[in-house]
Amino acid sequence: MLIRWPDRIKPGTVVKRNGAAIDLLPTLADFAGIELTSKKKLDGRSLSAAILGNEKSNKDNRLIHSFWRGRQSVKTGKFRLDQKGKLYDLVSDPGQYTDISKKTPKLTQRLRSAMAAFKANDAKDYDKDDRPFVIGHPDYQYTQLPARDASWTGVIKRSNKFPNCSYLSNWTSVDDKIYWQVKVPANGTFDVELQYACRNADVGAELELSFNGSKVRRKITQAHEVPERGGENDRTGKRAESYVKDW
Repeated sequence: MLIRWPDRIKPGTVVKRNGAAIDLLPTLADFAGIELTSKKKLDGRSLSAAILGNEKSNKDNRLIHSFWRGRQSVKTGKFRLDQKGKLYDLVSDPGQYTDISKKTPKLTQRLRSAMAAFKANDAKDYDKDDRPFVIGHPDYQYTQLPARDASWTGVIKRSNKFPNCSYLSNWTSVDDKIYWQVKVPANGTFDVELQYACRNADVGAELELSFNGSKVRRKITQAHEVPERGGENDRTGKRAESYVKDW
């Protein structure tokens, strides 16, 4: 990643410290002078000392796991074991062309065992997530229900097969619906804000929002017909992910 902070970070600084996305929170908190008071131990570590050039030792032999759609790898120090069981020295071979697993059998076996344990424990039921959205949690003023995380019936369509930034359209039948699995931990009165796009021809459409036995109905009284945007910033062709709208 690239960081720019002229007052604190010397231009041209290159940090070769082992790190990952989990280190962003503790690092940024350090930069901002915020003391993290979470009762749970964070997975990441602050890299602020390494970035500012104040680190006394750059040794970091922790295991950093990556796991996505069944594929995994693990890093420790300057070494990375990939999903095929090949080991690479990221310092001398950053392109990861030379497998050194046979030259370092003990390290390779330790990392393979760590990968197997991570998959069996931490990544167990990775693709099985049926947790509901929690609405009205006392610690949060707002709860967003994104269209990308909704389910639907009938001929409603998603703007793109990839969920990020996607939205739903082609809602043509009064029998169709979009819905989310939600959980409301406490009784209360809630304000609802709808972000939408609506053609002039569809003004007057009625919406019904329901949860258990509670229902509220509203009519769309104002058109908001807007095009997709983002393509004007693409450098090559049409992007794979969905474009967005100014709802």
